[in-house]
Amino acid sequence: MQKTDVEIVNDSGLDVSAAARLAELAARYQCDVSLARSGRKVNAKSLMGVAMLAAGRGSRVVLETEGADEKEALDAIVALISERLGNSA
Repeated sequence: MQKTDVEIVNDSGLDVSAAARLAELAARYQCDVSLARSGRKVNAKSLMGVAMLAAGRGSRVVLETEGADEKEALDAIVALISERLGNSA
């Protein structure tokens, strides 16, 4: 299992478009991928689950991966988040 705490840095937080990008990336991996915030843990491969976290800019989320390609998935998702979830603003 891989686990890390990351900060949402893009201006719009995990809005629907950012949640879709994150869920789409997570779905490319075989391992289980979850996000947790404020006691709620969701499947990061689920657009609705990610969006329901309502993680705005500055929110901290716990990213957890478990399975065959867990390290690669964790690294890719952390990179996406740190790159503002594909948003230029």
